[in-house]
Amino acid sequence: MAQKAVVIYSGGMDSFTVLHKALQQGMELYALSFDYGQRHKKELDYAAAVCADLGISHKIVDISAINTLVGGSALTDDIEVPEGHYEEQSMKSTVVPNRNMILLSLAVGYAVSLQANQVYYGAHSGDHAIYPDCRPEFVHKMNDVCAIANYEAVEIVTPYLNVSKTDILTDGLKMGLDYSQTWTCYNGRTLACGKCGACQERQEAFAQNQAADPLEYEN
Repeated sequence: MAQKAVVIYSGGMDSFTVLHKALQQGMELYALSFDYGQRHKKELDYAAAVCADLGISHKIVDISAINTLVGGSALTDDIEVPEGHYEEQSMKSTVVPNRNMILLSLAVGYAVSLQANQVYYGAHSGDHAIYPDCRPEFVHKMNDVCAIANYEAVEIVTPYLNVSKTDILTDGLKMGLDYSQTWTCYNGRTLACGKCGACQERQEAFAQNQAADPLEYEN
């Protein structure tokens, strides 16, 4: 019987690649997506379409009520999404307080109920400057906690923790992945804006891989 694993799957490039990375390990996957009130909710439609195509079990869980507690982010509140690269200080406004700890806690609970012993998520080095809950020290501490929080230990698996989005894309392109099946832009409009940090990092990754980005942009 194949080993079970839960994948936190947003519908973006990183988690899309992680999903396929786990799939290559021959695991029985359970994809878990969260509606936390993000303005770019259309990423969930991309996630659902990919899982349906692959025949992977997929749950979308509405946790948008947490915004009554953890507000102040440009991703969830009426705050303009900043333009510029991820490493710019302005991108701190896109931090959702404690988001990954919340998502990981729910995913670990789901894993325990499934008798799965791993939870995958797509933290990478490009996130380290702005997002504390994507840094190695956070992941290591969460792994320590998840080893003792239940009767069954659950491992947090982050295959790209110490590499960049460019490296993630390199790996995905080697796997033959189709990135038109992903949504990256923080603005949930019809087309990607091309100006927010998420778009800029995506475009940079494709340029550095000398590959064409299949996503359509406003400009």
